[in-house]
Amino acid sequence: MHAPRSRPDRSPAIPEASMTRFVKLFALGLLLLPNVVGAQQAPRPGSGGNPIDPDAPRPIDALESVWIEELTFMEVRDAIRSGKTTVIVPTGGVEENGPYLAGGKHNYILQQTAEAVARKLGNALIAPIIKYVPEGEIDLEPGTIRYPGTIGVRVETFKAVLTDVSPALRANGFEHIVLIGDSGGNQQPQVEVAEALSAKWTDGKTGIHHIPEYYNWVDRQQWLRERGINEVMQDPGLHDEFSATSIMMLTDPTTVRMEQRIRAGHFSINGVDLAPIPRTLALGSELVDWIADLTVAAINEATGETDGS
Repeated sequence: MHAPRSRPDRSPAIPEASMTRFVKLFALGLLLLPNVVGAQQAPRPGSGGNPIDPDAPRPIDALESVWIEELTFMEVRDAIRSGKTTVIVPTGGVEENGPYLAGGKHNYILQQTAEAVARKLGNALIAPIIKYVPEGEIDLEPGTIRYPGTIGVRVETFKAVLTDVSPALRANGFEHIVLIGDSGGNQQPQVEVAEALSAKWTDGKTGIHHIPEYYNWVDRQQWLRERGINEVMQDPGLHDEFSATSIMMLTDPTTVRMEQRIRAGHFSINGVDLAPIPRTLALGSELVDWIADLTVAAINEATGETDGS
């Protein structure tokens, strides 16, 4: 038998000088490693060290907005101190609304109605719209949740969000927390949260109120009929009607697919023509004003205010 031949070593030879440089670089890396790790773990600017004084003066003019998420903490603080001690918590939803309306229908409507309410009150700011709301049981058919784009949460989750958000607003210094819901499934959970927190908050510091007058579809449809808008619900599966479309057009016409519907010859809803556009926009604006007036009156009654001051 022949002894197995040993294979020649074909690995490239590393010059001694290159090996020396490699060792030096490796050692330098080990020395720098703690600094690199420390830099990665260092808090971002403003997140540590000495926090800003909550009472520090505002260095620039305030933005003119009633939406808390658009304001700095100084602007919110100064608004509360100036008398804006009511906060509106609007709840919307993300669900199917047929072939024409965006899934965020309720949220687009609230951009108009909540702002109108706050400005008519004169003493209110608006918390960010809560968009995740109950949309039905996920495992039950048929239901809204089976339509792609519908995103719902359990009633318990929705109530938990309201139950957590409200004490935070109370801690901010708001004296009245107002819940308004643009979707039917939001109403009863809001009632229950308001009742539970009212029973818990017995110190008189903050009141919390659900306002059912905001969500009044019967009177809303009557208001439209009095102005010549007589809808015939032709498709029971169409989650769409004139009031929603006209208000959403004020926020953004693309949310009702205005141009696409005009091109396709579908610029109508429930037998009502949406053209001419200026008429629909004018009715939408009047409707927002009417909803806001009803809601403001109900809020003032709930809070004991009479003039928004």
